[in-house]
Amino acid sequence: MQRTLVGISDQDIQAPDTLSGVERVSRAELIRQAVSQYLDKFKPEPATNDAFGLWAQKNEDGRAHQQRLREEW
Repeated sequence: MQRTLVGISDQDIQAPDTLSGVERVSRAELIRQAVSQYLDKFKPEPATNDAFGLWAQKNEDGRAHQQRLREEW
């Protein structure tokens, strides 16, 4: 685990300080959890999901399509 120095306003640091006592975990652990949850919301889906099923509507065999494209060269 890497250590990172981050500046947080006095106002924003009060909530983790209070919550750390209630949850019985360190302030650092609460901040790690918050960052992890935030990043999970924006984690990109693998590109393979975007392409899955694109060829299903095509009437041409993939190999034949590839050969046709190469003939254009």
